[in-house]
Amino acid sequence: MSTTDDAQMIREWFESLPARVPPERAAGLTNSYLFEIADVGTWFVAVDGDKLAVEEGERDADARISMSAETFRKLLAREQNPMRAFMTGKIKVKGDMSAATKLQRIFG
Repeated sequence: MSTTDDAQMIREWFESLPARVPPERAAGLTNSYLFEIADVGTWFVAVDGDKLAVEEGERDADARISMSAETFRKLLAREQNPMRAFMTGKIKVKGDMSAATKLQRIFG
């Protein structure tokens, strides 16, 4: 997959995210995340109760999660284990680590 294809796929993934996460997965959570995908863009994801909102661009968030487009694509395809990617430095997290661990509940 080319870098351009990765970028388009990633943008579409974030744009469609609110419609794809069942409300029960986000119930009880109130965290915000900033996903920084190298050479593609930055997306702010806010989870508040059973609502999930996504905005493109830089914002303050509870956790900032940075990775390459290739790593992100592999995570989505379930070709990359998120914890292994974090432990090997492919995913970097700044801020609230407990908020970051709750992502598995949302994206399960």
